[in-house]
Amino acid sequence: MADLPVRGVDAGQVLALLTEVRQIIGTDPVRANHALDHACRLLSPARPAPVPATLLSPRANTQRATATGGLAGWQIRKVMAHVERRIGRHMLTEELAQIVGLSSGHFCRAFKVSMGETPHAFIIRQRIRRAQRLMLDTGQSLSDIAGACGLTDQSHLTRLFKRLVGTTPLLWRRTWQELPVPSA
Repeated sequence: MADLPVRGVDAGQVLALLTEVRQIIGTDPVRANHALDHACRLLSPARPAPVPATLLSPRANTQRATATGGLAGWQIRKVMAHVERRIGRHMLTEELAQIVGLSSGHFCRAFKVSMGETPHAFIIRQRIRRAQRLMLDTGQSLSDIAGACGLTDQSHLTRLFKRLVGTTPLLWRRTWQELPVPSA
């Protein structure tokens, strides 16, 4: 771990984050996701964190993660994996509920207790997160990115993006692409 190819990285901090992920991945996937995002930011100093932490990680209701009425860890993992696999396609709440064997109503209530937001809001947040990654990692047009993220068109992407991030996708992309790369 001390031979990381990235200068200025505190190997102990990265190791601590990865150890934390290993311990909590089965019981608190939201916190584990946040820790992994933090480790990625530490290992990528040449590029600033692509999105604010509040957008990177699903909104977790960590105070009530073990509250009665929430989803079990395996259910959360199954739903999150399904959303990730099908992010570019239309998804219904009924489809997500069926994956974990619950009725739509019960699933929506349990999901909100566990994740702190509705399934629809979670899916939208994940689509915007994917769009941000594509904007930084590819040269695709915003229209193509919108389609790849399961959104109707570029204006749909712009509307949702502005609501969640606070700026338009074009301005966000230009800002993040124009930031100077720190010299090593």
